[in-house]
Amino acid sequence: MSAEVRLPDGSRHRLRGGAGFPRPAAPAASRIAYAAAHVVADPTAENVPGTPAAVDWDRTLAFRHHLWSYGLGVAEAMDTAQRGMGLDYPAVRELIRRSAAEARTVGGKIVAGVATDQLPPGPATLDDIARAYHEQLADTLAAGARPVLMCSRHLAATATGPDDYLRVYGDLLATTDQPVVLHWLGDMFDPALAGYWGAADLDLATATVLQLIKDHAEKVDGIKVSLLDADREVALRRALPAGVRLYTGDDFNYPELIRGDEQGHSDALLGVFAAIAPAASAALAALDRGDLATYDEVFAPTLPLARHLFAAPTWFYKTGIVFLAWLAGHQEHFVMVGGQQSGRSPAHLARLLVLADAAGLLPDADLAAARARAYFTVAGVDQ
Repeated sequence: MSAEVRLPDGSRHRLRGGAGFPRPAAPAASRIAYAAAHVVADPTAENVPGTPAAVDWDRTLAFRHHLWSYGLGVAEAMDTAQRGMGLDYPAVRELIRRSAAEARTVGGKIVAGVATDQLPPGPATLDDIARAYHEQLADTLAAGARPVLMCSRHLAATATGPDDYLRVYGDLLATTDQPVVLHWLGDMFDPALAGYWGAADLDLATATVLQLIKDHAEKVDGIKVSLLDADREVALRRALPAGVRLYTGDDFNYPELIRGDEQGHSDALLGVFAAIAPAASAALAALDRGDLATYDEVFAPTLPLARHLFAAPTWFYKTGIVFLAWLAGHQEHFVMVGGQQSGRSPAHLARLLVLADAAGLLPDADLAAARARAYFTVAGVDQ
């Protein structure tokens, strides 16, 4: 079987295949790392825009075992799993329940997203938003996963200033019986979250976040930050109370942020780690050994991949995540809930193919090439 693919620009690319990253004996010791995992759609169902999500549970859970086998934790039901882009709350609740149960069978780390997406789109009162958050928080705690208090589109639309955020989040933190992870997702990931924490000025928003954390530090394990601004993340990290972690969600700058400096480092909760799990595991193992040269060497080719994967419009990165999972053999099709496989162009996905191959993330070159040829043929690129 040939490993050559003709790309939309007319060039031909011969895939080299995977680099053979070993599975670790144990998770990394020097950093906590979660991969935000996608869901595998049922390709025989009506997974089109506006319909309830139909999930292939066997393949979805198998992918989580793949992540755990590389020593990574799973960040479940986050935006990578298409929250707000096809995955409805009944499917979310079942996803968290099943994944947390699977995590217990292997001792895998798991956190899970808590939001307000069971509410209908449109206006909602602060009381409605608080009740929705509390419902999901209770579901997630009952499932046995650590909650991640995700940003809420409803709260972004309803809040009139920082005090509304402090009220809603403060009540949640006061009632939870275990520390949670906060979540700050920039509007490049979701335009509906513009002005989150009550201000478009990020300095003012940061001040509100720090006030919330300092008022409830014993209930905050950490905060996941996805602003794609390394300097701002480092400044926030240095301002956090002792014992509160900064989980980087910066898919553009994660190697330097996880590596850190003499004043500290970021842990990780990253969508890109779902696509680069073997490489991420190898890099973190090198960091544990103090082998910074290998750490840099392994992560270096993943960074162009990540920056292309998360290129604007950033919220369609999930399409690339699923495309790579298909090419790497983790699922048998390129279908997504909500029909989101149409979110990226053939030219974009062709570049993603080349970058993933350069990073050693397509273990079976012949399989990946055959699937890529099938996709590009349907897209009108003769093979």
